[in-house]
Amino acid sequence: MSNSTIPFLTLENVTKRFGLFKAINGVSEVFAPGELICVIGPNGAGKSTLLNMICGTLPVSEGRVLFGDEVINGLPPEKIANLGIARKFQVPSVFESLTVAENLTLAGGRGLNRDELDALIEKIHLTAERDIRGADLPHGGKQWLEMGMALAMKPKVLLLDEPTAGLSVDETSDTARFLKQLRGEATVIVIEHDMAFVRELNARTIVLHHGALIASGSFEDIESNEAVRDVYLGRH
Repeated sequence: MSNSTIPFLTLENVTKRFGLFKAINGVSEVFAPGELICVIGPNGAGKSTLLNMICGTLPVSEGRVLFGDEVINGLPPEKIANLGIARKFQVPSVFESLTVAENLTLAGGRGLNRDELDALIEKIHLTAERDIRGADLPHGGKQWLEMGMALAMKPKVLLLDEPTAGLSVDETSDTARFLKQLRGEATVIVIEHDMAFVRELNARTIVLHHGALIASGSFEDIESNEAVRDVYLGRH
């Protein structure tokens, strides 16, 4: 198979069991190189569980996760990260005793030169805070810094779990613009609850409910989907 015909990130009938409970139930999906995707669904739909299986922090009970033509489920998280899959968790986790620049340099390792560091600091809107310690950043600054730390690894896939949690309206809008600029640079998969943010992203959106994928399409299609509306209105 030529590289041009190999899907970038593929889920094949992925299932996660906790005892008799299926947190994820037979999800199959293909994510393209450079694509921006939103994953939405009610609380308990299995969104974070799905990301945890992709990045290896949770084992897959059934099915396969493929990165290119390589099966990655079963690999340790650090190996998956080294392949080019980076994860930002919902709660910011930065090195509080280090400055913004030092956090990014540490995350990027030897692969991040000075020009790239300067460009990354500007990209995440923290130029003025370059020499501020992580502990002294406001919540929004910490969210942006952690996204920058993930990008410093030059990932091929970036997994974001509620990147706008705790952000102001303006910061949320800035985050939407920022993520849209990443189209083509990395495959970005975003979990979100803020429908205004998802609408502003205007990206392909997939909907989980009780661990199953019930819809996939443009946000406009998802917004008008009766099954999705029923789920969010509690009719199912």
